[in-house]
Amino acid sequence: MSKKLNKKDILDYHSMGRPGKIEVIPSKPSNSQRDLATAYSPGVAEPCKEIAKNPEDAYKYTAKGNLVAVISNGTAVLGLGDIGPLASKPVMEGKGLLFKIFSDIDVFDIEMDTKDPEKFVEAVKIMSPTFGGINLEDISAPDCFYIEQRLREELDIPVMHDDQHGTAIISGAALINALHVVKKKISRVKIVFNGAGASAISCAKLYLSLGVKKENLMMLDSKGVISTDRSDLTEEKAFFALKTKAKTLDDAMKNADIFVGLSRGNIVSQDMIRSMAKKPIVFALANPDPEIEYHKALAARKDIIMATGRSDYPNQVNNVLGFPFIFRGALDVRAKSINEEMKLAAVHALAELARQPVPEMVNIAYNQKNLQFGETYIIPKPFDPRLIYTVAPAVAKAAMESGVAQKPITNWDAYREDLMNRLGRDDKFIRLAIERAKANPKRVVLAEGDTFKVLKAAQIAVDEGIAHPILLGKRKVIEKLIKEHQITSIEDCTIIDPKDELVNNDEYAEAFWNLRKRKGVTMIDAAKMMRDRNYYGCMMVRQGDADAFISGSMRKYPEVARNVFETIGTAPGVKKAAGMYILLTKKGPLFFADTTINTEPTVEDLVEITVHTANVLRRINVKPKVALLSFSNFGSHEGEVPKKMRDAANILRTQYPDIIVDGEMQANFAINNQLLKENFPFSDLVGNSPNIFIFPSLAAGNIAYKMLQEFGAAEALGPILLGLNKPAHILQMGCSVREIVNMIALSVVDAQTRENDTP
Repeated sequence: MSKKLNKKDILDYHSMGRPGKIEVIPSKPSNSQRDLATAYSPGVAEPCKEIAKNPEDAYKYTAKGNLVAVISNGTAVLGLGDIGPLASKPVMEGKGLLFKIFSDIDVFDIEMDTKDPEKFVEAVKIMSPTFGGINLEDISAPDCFYIEQRLREELDIPVMHDDQHGTAIISGAALINALHVVKKKISRVKIVFNGAGASAISCAKLYLSLGVKKENLMMLDSKGVISTDRSDLTEEKAFFALKTKAKTLDDAMKNADIFVGLSRGNIVSQDMIRSMAKKPIVFALANPDPEIEYHKALAARKDIIMATGRSDYPNQVNNVLGFPFIFRGALDVRAKSINEEMKLAAVHALAELARQPVPEMVNIAYNQKNLQFGETYIIPKPFDPRLIYTVAPAVAKAAMESGVAQKPITNWDAYREDLMNRLGRDDKFIRLAIERAKANPKRVVLAEGDTFKVLKAAQIAVDEGIAHPILLGKRKVIEKLIKEHQITSIEDCTIIDPKDELVNNDEYAEAFWNLRKRKGVTMIDAAKMMRDRNYYGCMMVRQGDADAFISGSMRKYPEVARNVFETIGTAPGVKKAAGMYILLTKKGPLFFADTTINTEPTVEDLVEITVHTANVLRRINVKPKVALLSFSNFGSHEGEVPKKMRDAANILRTQYPDIIVDGEMQANFAINNQLLKENFPFSDLVGNSPNIFIFPSLAAGNIAYKMLQEFGAAEALGPILLGLNKPAHILQMGCSVREIVNMIALSVVDAQTRENDTP
């Protein structure tokens, strides 16, 4: 179990709300009797008859072409061993989740209650018409080799055992690039494998396909070196047997160029690393503890290139770089199998991608200034958005060239565009924000620290390394909640009760008095206000004792907003602050403004609100494309509202030509780019689907985001306050722990970008 997670949190995650991690959602309308009659009886007979005449039409009329079965019998679950099919179900659901969020592939997880490989194969064959592909998972060796081989031979859909081939493909890409860095030829290097399970054997075979010489590859199992004088070898192990005097791992490591560990943690010593050849390459892939700890390996050899399976070290060999995109490419050309050519295509695509210039958004996500190909970057990062439109097309093309594709792609540009657009609800936006926050966590004041939800969010922020929370509230209440709910990881967080403690009260009171003395505030008033946690927390940020402020889960928005504006205030040159919500939708993240502050914005206000919002997007490396909304389209109706939106659009185009903007327009045309193109082809937003939506009034913006949120069409993040002097954000009353964590991450990123903008 990860040191950052405790058992209760994990069990709560899997059990709270709807149990499990996946669900089935209809993809067609089902709201009327006509819909139901079309979806089922009697209408459904028509596609059934078409498929009966032509089985290939199943891909046209059903979900088969985008549906993968993740199948296991639970005999070799990573880190747990043979726990049985039912206990493996959470893992299989998790694999389904990864398929969906990384490549928009739907999954049914299937847990098979049999250890008989013949029964397993027969059962999969019987149910295979349901699926477009089969992902075998967590099946023990040697059965996994037999099962995969039989299914590949007897089915006409893609089949892959990811435990075997996933690590092989990702580490194969890392091998190509590591050898490129150290300038060694693959045909001459000596490789040592520690581990002889399914993954190790698949890796070794793939490395041979890449050019490693069989006589230069030595493999060890739990009994030592696999040599020709051993009589206890399986057929798979015997293939790698060498005639050698080496018996132990210590013997094997001497003068080796490459070590690949797929075994168990902490079995490689620093002396073994020192005994390797010049510029050694070490892939210590045991999880969670590598065969040798990363920093120990680097301390033993300065010329080493190191990869592990862990995300907290460079060069993570992570299967999520492979299987979602390999199946994506295979499904999209309706491949009959996943063959060696397709696997090698994925290897080379991954290797080539790592050698390309890294997009700024990846640098930002990982808090890197100039991430580039070299010793600490030999494989792409998991959140690199280029993966889906780099690896999937390479696999699809290899399927076509090797003759297993049944639906060739003819327009590669259109296919690439489809891949870029097909991912569903854009949790990637938050994942990137969290990764960036973790790279440089900041001090975040949580004004409602004596509530369970905020404490739980603070725990997650600490456990994940997102932020350094400062908790404001009643100390006894906080300590009681920590003890009652066993939130031990935040025991070291700073706790301040402004009502009981005098830390900085006088300093903050004087600073606040100087700020507000010409607004009717006396020194006595200022001292009293500093006993209010919202005023106190904001002054912590203003005075530089914290980096960001968050409140509002238990108080009304206007109350907290007043505290923020009276203390932190607006940035120099800002006339109008504004409120923005981020809506995570199937069309990606959408940014709504103003949704919380300006009741009836003027033309000038709308221009400033738009510029504030665009600046936020630029900070997170998103190109701003703005739709100014109304009940009118480009002058189709006259009135005060259409005119001010039209005037704002004209000013923005003239004064801010770097912002793509158009309006006034109705919301349906702004959202549906094809509809916009058909009716208003002259619009600057044709081909530039907007991500910023500016509303003519607070009522319109507030109603829009709340309706989308409640209908389940979007997850709302915010409100994000725009135009403030320092980071301060207000939560929705009744928000969830997840929403608080997300706001903490966004506040940290806000503080980071402001720090980077400081001369």
